[in-house]
Amino acid sequence: MPFTPFHLGPALLIALLLFPLIDIFVICVASVIIDIEPAYYLFIAGRGAYHGFLHTLLGGTLISLLTSPVLYYTRKLYLKIIDAFGLKQDTSFRKIVASSLIGVYSHIFLDSFLYPEMNPFYPLQGNPLLYLIPASVVYEICTLSFLLAVPLYIYRIKKLA
Repeated sequence: MPFTPFHLGPALLIALLLFPLIDIFVICVASVIIDIEPAYYLFIAGRGAYHGFLHTLLGGTLISLLTSPVLYYTRKLYLKIIDAFGLKQDTSFRKIVASSLIGVYSHIFLDSFLYPEMNPFYPLQGNPLLYLIPASVVYEICTLSFLLAVPLYIYRIKKLA
């Protein structure tokens, strides 16, 4: 699902279900950050495995651990943004790392059903999840997650008001 908002649906739903335990901004960023890989191959390199190393649990973990300190040091800025959306929340480095890992892993999990070039359990080769769920169902899950997140968001902001 490169360059689509589909990954945000499950990330938002998870974040809102577990709010305030999950850092909502971080899980959303993490759920789309690994798509820098297909963007690179599509727009810069012109060729390559769109769903390569960053779309593995190992690569996802590394990108999560690299972006977590950046998100930690910018937390004052993004917490103001979250507050503007009516979701006042505190965060910590531990919460940021956990939220980042959940966001990245949810992305890898969903993409694992769709893309034959993925090796999610690298260095093991192959993708045992490939096509276990039809692509249309994966997209429906993502869309439904977003649609469920909207009333949950409304509930959360009313509860916090």
